[in-house]
Amino acid sequence: MIDNEPCKVVSIATSKSGKHGSAKTRIEAIGLFDGKKRSVVKPADSEVEVPIILKKKAQVVSIQGNVAQLMDLETYETFDLEITEELKDKIKEGEEVIYWEIAGKRTFPLY
Repeated sequence: MIDNEPCKVVSIATSKSGKHGSAKTRIEAIGLFDGKKRSVVKPADSEVEVPIILKKKAQVVSIQGNVAQLMDLETYETFDLEITEELKDKIKEGEEVIYWEIAGKRTFPLY
């Protein structure tokens, strides 16, 4: 979690400790929901917040433009998710898909 947004870590770089200080770590990541690049510099021994990712299954009820209406297969709740360009050809009506629920928000997996 960087700036209260769940992120996928892209790179980690750690500097050597100096004469009067501790080692620093630079973490570069990409936001899971907005795709923005974020970075944070922290002491190497500090803790980082890790989001809990729930992987759930849903059925595609309908597709209108780049928005898919999904129905959760456990709770039968319906909701809309935006379809990314990479997934446009893979998602079809009536099929089951996997989606992520992170910090109360929903998205399709990034792979």
